[in-house]
Amino acid sequence: MNRVVVTGFGGVTALGNRWEDIEAALLAGKNAVRKMPEWDYFELLNGRLACPVEDFAPPPHWPRKQLRSMGRVAQLSLRATEFALAHAAFDVSAYDRGQIGVAYGSSSGSIAPIHAFGVMVDTGSMAGVTSTSYIQMMPHTTAVNIGVHFGLQGRIIPTSSACTSGSQAIGYAYEAIRFGRTQIMLAGGAEELSGPGSAVFDTLYATSTRNEEPELTPRPFDAARDGLVIGEGAATLVLESLEHAQARGATIFAEIVGFGCTSDGNHVTQPTAETMARAMELALADAGLRPDAIDYISAHGTATDRGDIAESEATNRIFGSEVPISAMKSYLGHTLGACGAIEAWWAIEMMQRNWFAGTLNLDVPDAACASLDHIAGAQGRMLEAQCIMSNNFAFGGINTSLIFQRFAA
Repeated sequence: MNRVVVTGFGGVTALGNRWEDIEAALLAGKNAVRKMPEWDYFELLNGRLACPVEDFAPPPHWPRKQLRSMGRVAQLSLRATEFALAHAAFDVSAYDRGQIGVAYGSSSGSIAPIHAFGVMVDTGSMAGVTSTSYIQMMPHTTAVNIGVHFGLQGRIIPTSSACTSGSQAIGYAYEAIRFGRTQIMLAGGAEELSGPGSAVFDTLYATSTRNEEPELTPRPFDAARDGLVIGEGAATLVLESLEHAQARGATIFAEIVGFGCTSDGNHVTQPTAETMARAMELALADAGLRPDAIDYISAHGTATDRGDIAESEATNRIFGSEVPISAMKSYLGHTLGACGAIEAWWAIEMMQRNWFAGTLNLDVPDAACASLDHIAGAQGRMLEAQCIMSNNFAFGGINTSLIFQRFAA
């Protein structure tokens, strides 16, 4: 079986696209949450906060014809992939495109064409429906548009599994390379912001309503948390077999050594600690590691009542309260299909620098949550981690756990 390494990463986030800008925001304890006056139109929406990517626009080198098939979510995914390939110094035209695949996901496609079809059903008018409407709204719009843009002919693995879309993509890409099915995979997740996207959680009373205090929310694991804030963005990891990466002289930033994925099989929206813990156990078994080998955990940390409690119980069950843990959604909000990829990218960046950001707004851990070693506050923690775990849990009861390790030849 092949060893699988990470040779590049990049993304588009509400805190910036370059790690230098993102790290500066993390060090300053600055989140990207703001009130959304654009949502005043939605009368019954309680939570009116979000983390938008400001001033994003397609770059001029993208073909106009191709742009017609790309909604915002596909555009975010493609831009993140361009950044990742540049970081990896990987020119796809120099390699066999049949050996380059894409694993990518989002919760759904773009919202605008969905609205156009809704108008059609409501009024009978097809005025807003075009030949590319479905292409923009289909669940695999991110994976397909990346493949088309670069002319890739390897396998396409679309992952549309809500909040595990990005992490499943990375896990399935890792398995494709590990078992020799391909040599290179572009893996990640993306999501675009929309009022309906927030309403999904608002109807479950799961959104934060601190509408006048955006800097004080979300608050993962905190006793005063009142729900999540949604965001948008994208991130892509360039994964290669070790042999391929070494043959081209690539810089290797980390190695993926473990992946676990389970489903609750119980309830669509109520998380289950037992199956969350099982995903972590499977990742550890895949990596051949004991729990005490993990030096840091990137938490899913949605700041929802039941989600944080179940996650803390699952994590404590496997690791006790000894492993440092923090939640990046406290800075970016919940980027849904993108979160697993963004959080994996950030975790690797922090491992490279021996510094891990703390959970923002975590002042008093909820006594109902199991005990964990929370890194809290903007100061973060200096930590020479060798192995890190990134966990994500989604609607539908889908649980993922990824393990990244410092590369050793």
